Amino acid sequence: MALPSSRQELVDYCLRKLGAPVIEINIDDDQISDRVDDAVQYYREYHSDAVIRTYVKHQITTANATNKYIDIPDRYIFVSRIFPMTNNSSSSSGMWSARYQMHLNDVYDLQYAGALVNYEMTRQFLEMLDMTLNGVPPVRFNRHMNRLYIDVDFANTIIPGDWIIIDASTTIDPDQYTDVYNDMFLKRYTTALIKKQWGANLIKFEGIQLPGGVTMNGRQLWDDANAEIDKLEDEMESKWEKPIDFFVG
Repeated sequence: MALPSSRQELVDYCLRKLGAPVIEINIDDDQISDRVDDAVQYYREYHSDAVIRTYVKHQITTANATNKYIDIPDRYIFVSRIFPMTNNSSSSSGMWSARYQMHLNDVYDLQYAGALVNYEMTRQFLEMLDMTLNGVPPVRFNRHMNRLYIDVDFANTIIPGDWIIIDASTTIDPDQYTDVYNDMFLKRYTTALIKKQWGANLIKFEGIQLPGGVTMNGRQLWDDANAEIDKLEDEMESKWEKPIDFFVG
């Protein structure tokens, strides 16, 4: 199928691209599976279309407060920050809350003053004060540990029962969103990896003449595949990879 929507259809597409079934592709099924895994991993590591930003809610448990970390699923590759949402039953809610009254006054002022400049400047000033005095809870995350460490005083800041919102980036599951298997870059890169494996299998027979005078040239397949892979990885860096974040002091 020219538009693969599953792992097997991607494999079939790549093999046809290399000449099957007209040409016998000398590669084992396990080797093909490994090369597909390598291609999908590379795609998920670097391609901007393989990652999506998401917000995840989590209720702090007693184990979280004791360990000072939250277990994160393997598909999450980056966590930038968290937003505390304190669940305090003693605070007022609804129309009697301070937040409601503040916005009620804002709407009144906007209705009769008709200008957003003062409102926006005041809002930014309050956010700056909040950031300066309170800041945001510092977090540490490494995708290979699958743990989000929150460096705060849990006893006075975040207690069991509170809710937090995690600002994170997660990889797209190709088995759930099958259009990933039809990605142009993934198809080309998977084909190149399988071609390289095919060449590696044939290199040990280099120079051996088969019946009919045919001579295998695995070295040429290997070299061509390496050139294609280098070109595709350069394309990834220049066209598909997200820019690296940095801090300006």
